[in-house]
Amino acid sequence: MKVMMQPLEMIAHFNDQGMPRPLKFKAYFEDSPVVIAVDKIISKSEEKLAGNPMLIFRCQSISNGLLKIYELKYELHTCKWFLYKM
Repeated sequence: MKVMMQPLEMIAHFNDQGMPRPLKFKAYFEDSPVVIAVDKIISKSEEKLAGNPMLIFRCQSISNGLLKIYELKYELHTCKWFLYKM
């Protein structure tokens, strides 16, 4: 997987405790927008990057008939989403 750390526009569901679940996001590849629906969350973990707590979601989707596995990061303090690896 290639590290990208690209900012995203995300649609997510938040539970009663405020924990997010990514549903769909828009990323830009070669200056054209692509909307990807998150089919399955494989794993969820937490880490601190420079003291900033982050949630990491390893997900999979089927795009153009191909299974894609990728990682999404969510910064808890800034509420920003990133496509971390693809």
